[in-house]
Amino acid sequence: MKGIIMGATSGIGRRVAEILISKGWTLAVCGRNSMALDEVKALAPERVDAFTIDVTATEAEAQLQSAIDHMEQDGTPIDLYFHISGVGNQNKTLSANIEDITLRTNALGWTRLIGVAYRHFAQMGHGHIAAVSSIAGTRGMGAAPSYSATKAFQNAYLEALAQQNSMRKLDICITDIRPGFVRTPLLGESPTYPMLMEVEPVAQAIVKAVERRKAVMVIDWRWRIVTAFWRLIPHWLWRRMRVG
Repeated sequence: MKGIIMGATSGIGRRVAEILISKGWTLAVCGRNSMALDEVKALAPERVDAFTIDVTATEAEAQLQSAIDHMEQDGTPIDLYFHISGVGNQNKTLSANIEDITLRTNALGWTRLIGVAYRHFAQMGHGHIAAVSSIAGTRGMGAAPSYSATKAFQNAYLEALAQQNSMRKLDICITDIRPGFVRTPLLGESPTYPMLMEVEPVAQAIVKAVERRKAVMVIDWRWRIVTAFWRLIPHWLWRRMRVG
């Protein structure tokens, strides 16, 4: 199996890459930190290539297409595009800089690169796109406005792509992976979030979701219950709640 992982430098993305490598996958690992990518490549240099890509850069689309072309130069198509690259910060003061980088990374950059993969798979007629969004997209969270908004955007966009597949009769699997809070560098050095999960079980659950070609996967069972409850809360009440 062949795949491309966008955001393989640290945290969940890196661990998912390590698991797939251990399962014999041929991978292109991508991200901004070239040294971290080289460390992943060193695990199986004969099956792993590294591509330094900043998802917010204007050249990111062309760079991803180059990575796809490189992976397919032997005539065998890629099976999976996995996108986990993203940023997230609480922003109770609505700092313009935080909102800007979140939108450019999680919305604009994300859409452009998902689009590259989707158009490629559409041309082939089949493929698999998996993206890590978040439970934060379930409702608008006042502590992190742009983060929850961009995650809701990702949820809706992936659902729309799945519907478009049916309309166009394409065999492209779309997997939307929605973890709860995970102890990664994204949350800072001393995270104090509720029901905090560790990277290893989350990464293992993600790989299972990808292998089973799940449509939507909320991780873990506790967050499935919580998000189901969130959806039942009336808008007037949600607006008055303190959700961090």
